[in-house]
Amino acid sequence: MVLKDLSDEDRANARAKALEARTRRASIKTEFAAGELSISQILELVPDDEAIARLRVGELLEALPGVGAVRATSIMHKLGISESRRLRGLGRKQKNALTDYFNNSAKSNSRPR
Repeated sequence: MVLKDLSDEDRANARAKALEARTRRASIKTEFAAGELSISQILELVPDDEAIARLRVGELLEALPGVGAVRATSIMHKLGISESRRLRGLGRKQKNALTDYFNNSAKSNSRPR
């Protein structure tokens, strides 16, 4: 596959756009981990925010305190979500399952398992 030669200006613009997207995703993960944003609020942002839409579900779960790669994979498996799934690719049932999971975890006042 031959890649298009980019001008220095195009390359700089692409770098800036990528940095902005990474910064946005990091901000969302930080707010989610701190409890400032709920999973429902994040899912509502997906249709209008490309950076969030491209965030992997596992990365979002791993942002939570006490949730590493193994626990995130376990949660996703339990909810029927592929490990490679991005927020944009979640179906209605998967979104509902995630929302219910976190609502139930919050009610029991324990960390997600």
